[in-house]
Amino acid sequence: MAEVTGKVDFKVGDDTYQTWYKIVGDLTSGAHPLIVLHGGPGVSHDYMTPLAEIHNKCNIPVVFYDQIGIGKSFFEGVADKPKEFWTVDLFMDELDNLVAHLGVQNGFALVGHSWGGILGAHYASHRHPVGLKHLVITSGTPSMALWEQSTRQLLNALPADVRETIERHEKEGTTDSPEYEKMVGIFYEKHVCKSPWPKVMETSFAAMMQHPTVYHTMNGPSEFTITGTLKSWSCLDQIHTITTPTLLTNGVMDEAQDICISPFFQRIPHVKWAQFSQRHMPFLEEEDQARYFQVVADFLTYA
Repeated sequence: MAEVTGKVDFKVGDDTYQTWYKIVGDLTSGAHPLIVLHGGPGVSHDYMTPLAEIHNKCNIPVVFYDQIGIGKSFFEGVADKPKEFWTVDLFMDELDNLVAHLGVQNGFALVGHSWGGILGAHYASHRHPVGLKHLVITSGTPSMALWEQSTRQLLNALPADVRETIERHEKEGTTDSPEYEKMVGIFYEKHVCKSPWPKVMETSFAAMMQHPTVYHTMNGPSEFTITGTLKSWSCLDQIHTITTPTLLTNGVMDEAQDICISPFFQRIPHVKWAQFSQRHMPFLEEEDQARYFQVVADFLTYA
């Protein structure tokens, strides 16, 4: 399996950053590549590397990259950037820049997970790239208000002592407390990914913990308390304009409950929805992994 890594310059105003990427497969094969949009924001691409299986299944090139500010696209001074720097438009510009650099603007597919699904949905519904042939939204949402509603419902279903401890630390601003992290871990175990986490998952979250600026600035202290710049984000009024064939997925125990997925299903004209049995990471969960890869591969090949 051929792999190529590289970096592309990404200009923002007078500054130049670099986006790191990895290509699994051959971009000259004639197959439209699948570009992977990782979650977070600010969680590195590593946890999504099992999606290289799509290349193994149907010889589609798969492109991974770290969005600026995290992982191999981290830059000195991240923590000094004002919150106004970290916008959805910034990451759409970065995606456009990568697509152009790779020379695939006439034909490519996107798979976005969680925040990556948000980015993919916004990109498809606001920029309408003519070369976007397929869109996969895995455990995303068309609005952060729906995301908060989904995760809050799940939080409220946890034992009272867990919920109260989480809420107390968030109110007191002590979310770096080991007690808080332990309680949040209970939510993650139930709705994000079961433990022990795969090594690639640990790598991604270690990168976020080492450089938390992007996640904390755009999202907030946790998955269910959104205080960052994304809090008022929504593309609900635009998703009906997505003309690209779209595959939606989520899990029964996913933090992205059906309330997050159903508006996509109701409003996107050419859409399929596949639900899996486990949590937020079907490509990592052994119960769902094989079926997830097959569903995505079939969609990219036959839809």
